[in-house]
Amino acid sequence: MADEPDVMALHLRIRGRVQGVFFRRWVMEEATRRGIRGWVRNRADGSVEAVLAGEMGAVRAMVEACRQGPSGARVAGIVQYPGEFTPTDDDFGETFRLLPDV
Repeated sequence: MADEPDVMALHLRIRGRVQGVFFRRWVMEEATRRGIRGWVRNRADGSVEAVLAGEMGAVRAMVEACRQGPSGARVAGIVQYPGEFTPTDDDFGETFRLLPDV
């Protein structure tokens, strides 16, 4: 019997020049390509917030990719909140989603 892959969920806040550079769309496309579920949205403070859930290696690789982001982005930092986020089924649809700005 094959071992099931370890899974994890992370709640991220990405700061820097991350709005107006298609960062959310890039996150959605990258997450979908990597088989990650969750969501992404802009925050009023200029940051981007994302929840990523999936195979541990894919989620970790996605966080590393977010440190660079799409061309035009200048990521100043990423804060991870693994301990304060407990995902529910409502957080994850069949695909990765763009949520409205908050």
